[in-house]
Amino acid sequence: MLDDLPAQLAALRSTFDDIRAVVGVERLEAEIADLSEKAGAPDLWDDPENAQKVTSALSHRQAELTRITGVERRIDDLEVLVELAREAEDADTAAEAEAEYEALKKTIGDLEVQTLLDGEYDARSAVVTIRSGAGGDDATDFAEMLLRMYLRWAERHGYPVKVMDTSYAEGAGIKSATFEVDAPYAYGTLSIEAGTHRLARISPFGSADKRQTSFAAVEVIPVMEEAQEVEIPEGDIRVDVFRSSGPGGQSVNTTDSAVRITHLPTGLVVSMQNEKSQIQNRAAAMRVLQTRLLLLKREEEAAKKKELAGVITASWGDQMRSYFLYGQQLVKDLRTGYEVGNPAAVFDGDLDGLIAAGIRWRKQDHED
Repeated sequence: MLDDLPAQLAALRSTFDDIRAVVGVERLEAEIADLSEKAGAPDLWDDPENAQKVTSALSHRQAELTRITGVERRIDDLEVLVELAREAEDADTAAEAEAEYEALKKTIGDLEVQTLLDGEYDARSAVVTIRSGAGGDDATDFAEMLLRMYLRWAERHGYPVKVMDTSYAEGAGIKSATFEVDAPYAYGTLSIEAGTHRLARISPFGSADKRQTSFAAVEVIPVMEEAQEVEIPEGDIRVDVFRSSGPGGQSVNTTDSAVRITHLPTGLVVSMQNEKSQIQNRAAAMRVLQTRLLLLKREEEAAKKKELAGVITASWGDQMRSYFLYGQQLVKDLRTGYEVGNPAAVFDGDLDGLIAAGIRWRKQDHED
């Protein structure tokens, strides 16, 4: 393989150069310089809300640039390593070069998928909500499995995650959970996960060892600064406060700090309980509610019924992915046909293949 590596590496660099051009490294550097100047202003934190926006935007762009420049350095280093291996005819160095080439090829493949994320909101962070559907204890257990799956996926990538709300079921698992992934292109990447997920397995909760099918719904919305432009009259909302609860319905604190906001005109409900105070929970809930209302408004204007967040019923007939934990042991995406024969790895956060296939499918489907 060493004889083929120089040509393969040249092709890989060509692909990377195309990606670099699409990402716009010079534009990124200019934006980082501008944001760095703003972040260094002595009066920055006089307006904490704006300061948070500036520092978050700066962090996102620095992470994106670091990823690009890091890949470029790895290509440079690999070219030197390949040359050394060929000159020295050293088997260990050759094996190291081949292993790094395979790893680099995967990394660049992931970057190439990111270039397909050119939707209006794709570059933003994401708020993900998981809700259990039909299937009783199996469904609430499945919802918790999905929550862990996404949190492990984010951990693998080093993405900051903040769990904003968890509603525990009386039996196993959770009724729902909401979390935020604060990373560049989190929305564009995770939006492919929106829809109904189906689990088929021998139920651990039944006594007859029967196969059980259960469902969970995943909703993904972008974090949008413009959401603050959406004014919500106090008369349009009902605010309920209650004690945060843990597994089994047990209270996890002694004060009514959890907040549930119901938007009366639309029926939208947002709950938050994982912040330390009622004020913080209310602010977080209002931010998510504003984002959902902004999306709803834009969708109505564009006559695109729930295109971003989706109306997801978590039942038969509209599932987008199936997880089989009996017999064949398989995870299959019903839109792309992409299959993984190791469900345990998927539930442990190994989602990149499924997500990449989904992004490519979505791009092709929209072009067609």
